[in-house]
This record gives sequence, structure tokens and C-alpha cells, in this order.
Amino acid sequence: MRTHQLWLKQIMDLGLLLTMGASMSADAGLFGHTKGWKEEVQLHDGRVLVVERFYNLGDYPTIDARERALLDETITFTLPESNKKIFWKTEFRQDLTEPNSLGALLLDVVGGVPYLATSPAGCIAYNKWGRPNPPYILFKYVNAAWQQIPLKEFPPELVEANLMNMPASSLLKPYYSVAASKAQRQDGNISAYAKTILREAYPYAPGGCEELIRYKGYWIMPNDPVARGMVDRKAK
Repeated sequence: MRTHQLWLKQIMDLGLLLTMGASMSADAGLFGHTKGWKEEVQLHDGRVLVVERFYNLGDYPTIDARERALLDETITFTLPESNKKIFWKTEFRQDLTEPNSLGALLLDVVGGVPYLATSPAGCIAYNKWGRPNPPYILFKYVNAAWQQIPLKEFPPELVEANLMNMPASSLLKPYYSVAASKAQRQDGNISAYAKTILREAYPYAPGGCEELIRYKGYWIMPNDPVARGMVDRKAK
């Protein structure tokens, strides 16, 4: 029963994603179909970096939903050493085959080089990224581009997550200090891997995510004949 419920939810989520529209407003804050704020990020050496977080939003995924669906996120900051503005962006698109949908956990600078720790946002994203354990996708900014790196190349001094979770729209503020950002991260039930960067395997799949494969445009469990049959009938 759990398998079939998960499958039906994935179909519903995918259908909603395919019908979403995006507003292209560049205004920060919660205006129409965008959401954004500025956030102080404390680096490992005590310095403070101000980053801008900006989301494009889609429609409400359900009639009673209080939050719009996420379409993409952009993080912007200025590198202290060179005064160079740097961008990082992720899309939240279950309908695309390539890996995407990442939640940012930690942003820091070591030796003048920016590093970013993220984790797949949701079970489909987790499977798209190959079910990493510990559940991180890590990046280093070199040659004017973000390049994915293995955990062994992520600086060991980067330990504590320093980026906020996305606040509820009703609680959103335009600016968050280091203290306010830390308080927001500590509020609620946050998994251990999202608080600190683990260097060893995590004993559980994030969110209890089961293995999924892409079958005729849908994500299903590998050995689920009922789900395959539903997709086959839908494809006719």
C-alpha cells in the first residue's frame, strides 16, 4: 500500500510541475511569484558574508497549500578577496532527466576559493544524483564556474551549516543577521546531515527515500509491476 501511495503522489507532483508557470519579476521579497531576502553568513574564520537568496515560484501545488511550488533558487554574493560577484543557481524540476533540485546548506571561502555544500531536495532528486552517502553534492568555484567535487576535496575546516532554510512566507523578513539565521536553522526538526557536514556514511536515506528509476517519463520503484502497468496504460 505504501508503494502505491508513493507512486500516486509522484504522478500528481509531476503533473503539477508540468503545468507550472513562472514569474520573471526581479524584485526581492515576496511579490507575486518571487521570494527573496538577504542573509548574513558567518564563515569558518569569523568573517561575515552577506548573501542574497532569491526564488522564482510557481503555482500552489494543491488547493489548500499555503506555499507556492519552487521553480529555482539563486544565491548571489561578493567574494571578499576580489570584490567579484558570484552566482549559484539550482532548478527544482522533477520532469527533467538531468540532476537538479539542490538545497544549499553551507557556503564558505577557503584560500580565496568559494565552496558550497548542498543536499538533494526530495526523493526524486536524491535518486537523480545517484543516492549519495553521505547525502551531499559539493562544489568548488574555479575558472569562473561551479565544479562538483568529491567529499575528500571539501575542506575539513568547513563543518557547520551556515545557510538558512527557506522561511515560511508569512514569517519572511528582508534581512537576517548571523544570530537570526542561526536561530532559524535551529528551529524545527532538522536532520543531523543538514546541521553539520558529515565525513562518514549516513545510516539512513534522507527522508526514508526508497530507490527509484525513471520509466517512460515517471519515477517508480524498480520492481513494481503495478506502477509499470499504470504508466503503460497512461502512455496509450
